[in-house]
Amino acid sequence: MNLTSFTTISFGLIIFWAFVVVLLVQLWYYTQLFSKLAFYKKTEVPKHTPPASIVICARNEDDNLVSFLPSVFEQNYPEFEVVVVNDCSSDNSADLLDELCKKYNNLKVVTIKESQNHAHGKKIALMMGIKGASYEHLLLTDADCKPNSKDWLRNMVQHLNGKTEIVLGYGAYEKQKGFLNKIIRFDTFMIALQYLSFALAGKTYMGIGRNLAYTKSLFFQMKAFASHYHIKSGDDDLFVNEAATKHNSQIEINLDSHTISLPKKTFREWFRQKRRHITTFKHYNADSKRRLTILGISQYLFFATFILLLSLQFEPIVVISLLGIRLITQLFIFSKSMQLLSEKDLLLFSPILELALLILYPIITFSNIFIKKNKWTN
Repeated sequence: MNLTSFTTISFGLIIFWAFVVVLLVQLWYYTQLFSKLAFYKKTEVPKHTPPASIVICARNEDDNLVSFLPSVFEQNYPEFEVVVVNDCSSDNSADLLDELCKKYNNLKVVTIKESQNHAHGKKIALMMGIKGASYEHLLLTDADCKPNSKDWLRNMVQHLNGKTEIVLGYGAYEKQKGFLNKIIRFDTFMIALQYLSFALAGKTYMGIGRNLAYTKSLFFQMKAFASHYHIKSGDDDLFVNEAATKHNSQIEINLDSHTISLPKKTFREWFRQKRRHITTFKHYNADSKRRLTILGISQYLFFATFILLLSLQFEPIVVISLLGIRLITQLFIFSKSMQLLSEKDLLLFSPILELALLILYPIITFSNIFIKKNKWTN
């Protein structure tokens, strides 16, 4: 054996063992963490229907308010109000909300006027809505969201019983034709798989503003968004990241508790939305960042070392077999979790969608360096 062959084999061994290590890391996340959602069984919750406030922030959302707000008022719940924050809208939102107030006596409108001297983001609008809310128990959603059932409010708020102060829900996107729709929905599923599983493990780190419940007392106990007010995004995930403890958070994934949102129509619109969303990660607490960073790096290293080993023709049967173990484990966890979240149609496409996101995420991340961020996020 010449020196070149020996060097190649030695290098291949190093890469192989690196491949094995990151595979084990990936398998740990799937079998020990994500399995918590896959095999989740809801425990019985005592019937608890306290008065509740649904808070919706809207800026130039007249079309969405017409389409989706009536379904919010159709909730099968004894006592609730809907607080809509009309945040500097220049469309017909004000007139529309005036008409809706005549129809629904439990609609409360909070209006924010445009100020030439002070621009503000969504956090101000949400804070004004919560201040204007009459009740202790709050359920947040967006103007372009529709409850999946008339029991959405009941399912989400029933957990807010004193000990539990935060309830994390699932906000799905409408199923439509096309690859972009599958990308958006798979990305949403993967994010949910992570934050719901972490919450079940007692390590809650985020929630989504499309479907999130918490108490008004907790909101003001945390001084609203004071610690991250200077950050334009994060009215949902940064608040939860700071306020959640091991014991004060629950998840709710019953199909009746989901919300359905309209997905973006073009890759450009979705890119813009994702650029806003990913800016908050660096502001998470150290433990959250560490766990998510290890997960992300292990994913990239797994595929990088796999491709390198194949290019070196290093034990291809063994390497492909190990890839198969990860794929089978992943598909099993995905199947169980997607069934719970009503996303089962994505299962067969998931390997392709995972690779697509692995390519797209670095592009989206680096684009934030060069493109100025919007001030009002959704």
